[in-house]
Amino acid sequence: MKKLWIIALAFILIVIGAILYFNGQANVLSAREYAYGYFAAGDFALGVFAAGKFSAGIFSIGIFSIGIFSVSIFNIALYSVGIFVIAYKKRLPNLFKEALENKLAEDKTE
Repeated sequence: MKKLWIIALAFILIVIGAILYFNGQANVLSAREYAYGYFAAGDFALGVFAAGKFSAGIFSIGIFSIGIFSVSIFNIALYSVGIFVIAYKKRLPNLFKEALENKLAEDKTE
C-alpha cells in the first residue's frame, strides 16, 4: 500500500493518453527516428510511454532507458529489469551478498 501512488499515476496517465488519442490531439502518437509525444517509438524516443534504442519516459523500453518503470539492457530507473541496472530496488545484489556470507560462514565452521 505504500507504493499506491505509482499505480494511481500509471492509471491516470493511461486515461489521459486515451482521452488525447481519441480527441486527435497533435503529437500524441509519434513514430520516427527522433520521436516525441505521449506514445513515442523510434531510435530516440521521449514520452510517457517510450520505446526505442534510447528512450526516456515514465514507462520506457529500449537498449538505453531512463524512466520510472524501465525494461532494457542499460537502465536508470526506480523499478527496472535489465542487465546493468541502477534502480531503487536492489534485492538481487543483496540476495547474492547474503548467499556469499552464508557460504563463508559455513566454510569457517568446517
